[in-house]
Amino acid sequence: MTAIELHTEKKVFSNIALIIEKRKFNAASSANSQVITMFWEIGKYINLDILADSRADYGKKILSTVSTKLVSVYGKSFVEANLYRMKRFAAVFPDIDTIADFTPFLSWSHFCENMRIKDEQARLFYARDAVEKQSGIRELRHTIARKAFERTEIANTQLTPQSLVPFNVFKDPYLLDVLDLKDNFLESDLENAILLELEKFILEFGNGFAFMERQKRIIIDGDDFKIDLLFFNRTLRRLVAVELKTGRFKPQYKGQMELYLKWLDHYERKEGENAPIGLILCTEASRDQIELLEMDKAGIAVAEFWTNLPPKVEFEKLLKNILEEANERIERRKYLLGNTIISRQIDTKEKP
Repeated sequence: MTAIELHTEKKVFSNIALIIEKRKFNAASSANSQVITMFWEIGKYINLDILADSRADYGKKILSTVSTKLVSVYGKSFVEANLYRMKRFAAVFPDIDTIADFTPFLSWSHFCENMRIKDEQARLFYARDAVEKQSGIRELRHTIARKAFERTEIANTQLTPQSLVPFNVFKDPYLLDVLDLKDNFLESDLENAILLELEKFILEFGNGFAFMERQKRIIIDGDDFKIDLLFFNRTLRRLVAVELKTGRFKPQYKGQMELYLKWLDHYERKEGENAPIGLILCTEASRDQIELLEMDKAGIAVAEFWTNLPPKVEFEKLLKNILEEANERIERRKYLLGNTIISRQIDTKEKP
């Protein structure tokens, strides 16, 4: 066989194998989707026809018997406990269309884990996140336990309708306990720890981020500046500059990041890309200052980073308090905006 024939044979085999693997994946996805839909339909039937209204007590008695018969014919997927999970599944997701995008990719175990979450938006968030990351059950549990949804919601409270920072991109706080930093660490220690554990950091950072450069050197008017970390987000198609600050947020950080973003937009942004955005990571965020500075309108977000994860109850309480305070600031902002509009209307009417 000549070299040309060998090359052709390899190419043909590779192309056919690609078709086979693609169809195998599509077949598996389709089969998984059918199974999830079947479980939902069974759950809906149980809710409406077996356990509804006056038939509830009778339905509970016969469900156990029916389960035994189903197991003997169709297997262990139909044990009584799983029938009750199907019942809850249909109750939690009354409209199957809301999860249609997830059923080809998430297993029944994923949905059983997801159903434990009380908040509807949180359920959809974690389902979408699991699909994007191709998470297994253990990874999904880890993401839920670390309250990714709640931390994303806190980050979103910084953003206004005029924000240049997209929603659902950043979190607040970031949990950097995986870096195993010692007490009294410096900014350089934090940067080195992130680079040593880059994969873990990117998993915490979010979906679609690719590391570009550390200590990105830029020269403006003969002065040297360095951006701590530079990423590219494939989903957003934009550069993301990250500044690391130990200690409390300071207002001058805004001007520094604005300068970096202007430079990146002018010299590094490629055709087809969106404008760069920035994230300032601080040990402690000064949330009232951040709100007054309207950082999001300049394409900048600020978030705390925690190097130690508190115990579960304390962690949940801290996040709850931060989110409540953030929502109070939003309501205060709306109230002040409303009063400003009313005052302008009054001034307009009083003018001759």
